[in-house]
Amino acid sequence: MMRNETKGLNMYLSPRKKLWVETASEMFGGGSVISKAESIEVSKKLGIPKPTWFWKACKSGYNQFELPNGSEYGAPAPISEVPADASPSAVNLVATNMEKQNLVPAPFEGFVPWGNFALIEKVVKSGLFYPIFVTGLSGNGKTLMIEQVCAKLKKELIRVNITIETDEDDLLGGFRLVNGETKFVPGPVIEAMERGCTLLLDECDLGSNKLLALQPVLEGKGVYLKKINKWITPKDGFNVMATANTKGKGSEDGRFIGTNILNEAFLERFAVTMEQPYATVVTETKIIKGAMKKYGAEDEGFATNLVTWADVIRKTFYDGGVDEVISTRRLDHIVKAFAIFGDKMQAIELCVARFDDDTKASFMDLYTKIDAGVSLDGGEEAYSEDAVPTDDEPAF
Repeated sequence: MMRNETKGLNMYLSPRKKLWVETASEMFGGGSVISKAESIEVSKKLGIPKPTWFWKACKSGYNQFELPNGSEYGAPAPISEVPADASPSAVNLVATNMEKQNLVPAPFEGFVPWGNFALIEKVVKSGLFYPIFVTGLSGNGKTLMIEQVCAKLKKELIRVNITIETDEDDLLGGFRLVNGETKFVPGPVIEAMERGCTLLLDECDLGSNKLLALQPVLEGKGVYLKKINKWITPKDGFNVMATANTKGKGSEDGRFIGTNILNEAFLERFAVTMEQPYATVVTETKIIKGAMKKYGAEDEGFATNLVTWADVIRKTFYDGGVDEVISTRRLDHIVKAFAIFGDKMQAIELCVARFDDDTKASFMDLYTKIDAGVSLDGGEEAYSEDAVPTDDEPAF
């Protein structure tokens, strides 16, 4: 295909086709020769039909199609200001229905405020932009704590679960096919900024270097959406919080497979890091009793024994005596299983079956030493003071 033909082609390209060329050039480079399969990738990314027009006009060889370079098609035209009395159907390039939704988290029945709850509540109440990074072992209530702060304060929250695949398009938004039209759909970050609510980046350490697209957002200055030539300024009350099982330095012991070493510049933009341990025995007992009440399976003795059991295992874990730990979330699973099946040991067995056989057996055996009324074979077991491990004896 000759260069002058390419120029002629772009003189009458529709806005959608120009967008396609712009996107393809970003992906493969202006003036590149791409295959039919690669051109289809562009259309899939934009959520529009296959570019048959491009195949006809830009074919340069067998399964080869030449993209015009930047100087030939130019930058996309800036979006003009929308008149106040203009028809939305005629000028609306941006599509969203988020304004119709209530994003205040629902109160969690039986939730017990503890740990960093009061600190995070003060930050949210202040209305100041103050990014927070919350780290701690799995299942200790990091995400729930932030959600319940927002629920208590009637503050909207948008939660985004981060994965290795999360990129700028997922976070800031991109073009989608909406009712037969290609429109820019704002991502969760933009929605949070425009609503002045809290953005929660959950499991943040599973992300890649693509999270660097959030650098200006984490500075509280706003962000430029280059796809539609628009600057977004956050409303008062907007803030970013992140949760992670690590501090963004990876997992040396391999417990949290898939976590990554996050860019130092990204981590540095979080004002504070809050380390969240498991709850104390007293607090966790309240949590488990609340769960039992919610599930209709109240048993004060069972609640006390479960918390004691979990606490012994955690101390052994911290001392390097065992490779697994019982989280608060797993205790909640056991309580729910007890409410369903009505059998303590069956509930425990089902909920620790995820561990290897040796760990499962030792965990169950330890529980029989703490709870005098149960045994591994389901019969009664005589209780003695020697059954409960002391600080000087190994748990198992």
